[in-house]
Amino acid sequence: MKRIIPSIGLVVGLLVGSMQVQAEGPELASSGASVRDQASLQRGARLFFDYCVGCHSLKYVRYSRISEDLGLSEQDVMQNLNFTGARFDDPIVSHMPAESATKWFGKDPPDLSLEVSAKGDDWVYNYLNSFYLDPSSPIGWNNTVLPNAAMPFPLAELQGEQTAVMKPGSDEVEKLTLSHPGKMTPAQYQQATRDLTSFLEYASEPAALQRHQYGIWVLLFLVMFTLLAYVLKKEYWKDVH
Repeated sequence: MKRIIPSIGLVVGLLVGSMQVQAEGPELASSGASVRDQASLQRGARLFFDYCVGCHSLKYVRYSRISEDLGLSEQDVMQNLNFTGARFDDPIVSHMPAESATKWFGKDPPDLSLEVSAKGDDWVYNYLNSFYLDPSSPIGWNNTVLPNAAMPFPLAELQGEQTAVMKPGSDEVEKLTLSHPGKMTPAQYQQATRDLTSFLEYASEPAALQRHQYGIWVLLFLVMFTLLAYVLKKEYWKDVH
């Protein structure tokens, strides 16, 4: 018992510490991302391959797996999503040389296969919506969710240019205003980043789609098993007084 109590205290301490860290971070809006919305996943895939794969890989996901899970034919994937000359069964790897990436951005852009698993879908969604112009930054952009991010804003032509309004007498950003509109309205851009976040959530765990399907059958089996067990229990105990 004496050994158990300190262990419980340690677990509680870690949980409280984690909650405090989350509370100290920026308040995040809900992404509304869903891996069950196949149309959203397809749109998000197109956005990823149009704007992200030039720098970022999804090395734990194959083109063939995307075809299977997202309801796309091999021709759809190879013609509309494969811009690196990879084969259908190859993993999704950016063709940017690591040496060039380090030279341009200071480091090799991270693989995004597990980005949502590591940081959460709300974080990714808010990050994509929080870029703003910053003349003091070497890349001309900054981000309220990840200050001093090394990545330039890849979706600027869609969202447009946001400007930061600072709190009076502070270097802290109070809010962001859209100073130059992009190709999309704010609502359209939010939906686009929601789609992209959904696709990255899928990429973090492609098996989640199958797991959700299996889960329904598992629950049905448990219900049937419970009913059968109850009937058997009534049968066995009906003569016991």
